Amino acid sequence: MTIKRHGLIKYAGVDQTVIGDDIQVGQKAPDFTIQKNDWSLGKAFRETKRKVRIIASVPSLDTPVCDRETRRFNEEAAKLGKDVAVLVVSMDLPVAQKRWCGAAGVDQVLTVSDVVKTDFGKKYGVLMEPVRLLRRAVFVVDKKRIVRYAAYMPVNGDEPNYDEVLAAVREVLGK
Repeated sequence: MTIKRHGLIKYAGVDQTVIGDDIQVGQKAPDFTIQKNDWSLGKAFRETKRKVRIIASVPSLDTPVCDRETRRFNEEAAKLGKDVAVLVVSMDLPVAQKRWCGAAGVDQVLTVSDVVKTDFGKKYGVLMEPVRLLRRAVFVVDKKRIVRYAAYMPVNGDEPNYDEVLAAVREVLGK
C-alpha cells in the first residue's frame, strides 16, 4: 500500500501530497533505480558500491537553489576524495541533466533522473504529486547502506545545512 501524506510541504503556495514515508537515521537505505545521463538504467548502490554516499534530492537543476546546491556538492566531492560518491536526483530529463552539467562544469557528482520510474521519490518520501517533482532532502548513507544522516527541507527553497551533511560524512569516514 502506497502511503500518501498531505500538507508536509507547499509548492508554488499549494499544499502537496507526498508519496512514501520519510527515511530515518539508522535504517537500511532502500536501493533505487537511477536513470543516468545517457538514458541507461542502473541501481544506485551498485553504481556507488564501497563508497559513502551523499544523496541529494532536488526539484530541478535549472532552478537557482538546486543549481547552487549541486555546484556546492560538486566542490565538496572533490575535497572528500574517492571514498565518497555524491548523487543528485531530480525529475529533470537525462538530456537536460547532461546539458546542465556541461554548462556548469559539474563533473564530481552523479546527476540522475527519477522522471520515468519515480522509484527514488516513492522510496525516500520525496515525490510530490500531482506536480511530479521531488521535495528537497539530503541523506548520508554509509558503505553498508545504513542511513547516517537524513534531512528534509521544510521549504523547497531552503538549502541543506552543508556543515551538518559534511560533518556526518567525515564521521562515517572516521575523519
